[in-house]
Amino acid sequence: MDLQPRRYAEEIERKILSPYATLVIDSKGRKRPETPCPIRTDFARDRDRVIHSASFRRLKHKTQVFLAPLGDHYRTRLTHTLEVAQISRTIARALRLNEDLTEAIAMGHDLGHTPFGHSGEKALSSVAPFEFHHAQQSIRVVDRLERDGKGLNLTYEVRNGIATHSDGGADAATLEGKVVEYSDKIAYINHDIEDAIRAGILRPEELPYDCLYVLGRTKSERISTLIESIIENSFGQNQIRMSDEVWKAHRSLRDFMFQCVYRNPLAKGEESKAQELLIQLYRYFQNHTEKLPEPYHSVIEEEGLDRAICDYLAGMTDIYAINLYQQLFVPKMFG
Repeated sequence: MDLQPRRYAEEIERKILSPYATLVIDSKGRKRPETPCPIRTDFARDRDRVIHSASFRRLKHKTQVFLAPLGDHYRTRLTHTLEVAQISRTIARALRLNEDLTEAIAMGHDLGHTPFGHSGEKALSSVAPFEFHHAQQSIRVVDRLERDGKGLNLTYEVRNGIATHSDGGADAATLEGKVVEYSDKIAYINHDIEDAIRAGILRPEELPYDCLYVLGRTKSERISTLIESIIENSFGQNQIRMSDEVWKAHRSLRDFMFQCVYRNPLAKGEESKAQELLIQLYRYFQNHTEKLPEPYHSVIEEEGLDRAICDYLAGMTDIYAINLYQQLFVPKMFG
């Protein structure tokens, strides 16, 4: 019996989603055409491919803000990703946008992050002959590196949302991509506040009162205010935005976090060590090309040694990079 749940899901999208939503039947498709899944839409299939990827699993051991935290409750890159996905789906559902597309973008948006967070990103940019950026690396992961070099072959819309999720790049081609961009900022500012307070780097009373007056005193209140502002100011429109008052308070809180936490010597005390660790690993593989794992040899042939080293190092977890550094550079004791 040919039930074709996928066709039913596509028809439901057409009937209930906003006229500004991205319908899966209107997708620009994949680079390599594939037979459609009889059960899942293409966007749902993309979400599943990301979740089942090795790169996604490694996010659980990659730094969010605090390098190699000992506490169980500090965020990692994986828990951040799950929080972004949850916020994104809440907004997408309220605006009647495509939840499967939104979630697929959210789950894949940080796959290209280096070990040690943005400090690792800076380290690779300092030694590579090109600027290393995690959003572009996330696209390399899904296009080139996953599945032993075959990539995940995701749809255009998911790839576009992943590539455009961070500041300074091109705008997302879909409202779903823009929802993830906003949700990423909502998530990291507010959960980083919680982690900074837990670490003793920030006291609740130090948070700027003018921002709390608008957004709320607790994490839950602030996230709710930001989500509700997006929904109220974007519903039925071909745009994603907050009210001017809420956006200004959110940006001010973000500026405060950069000044008091993200550049705080206590939070970033180990950052220079982490950067030096990655730089030394980079130099090692420049001089010992044969030590790179076999899957990266084809990258060397097609795109050069520097690209291959960046791909290898960026895929490491914090723990793996530290252990590899110790194996290569720290003398072993006899006995």
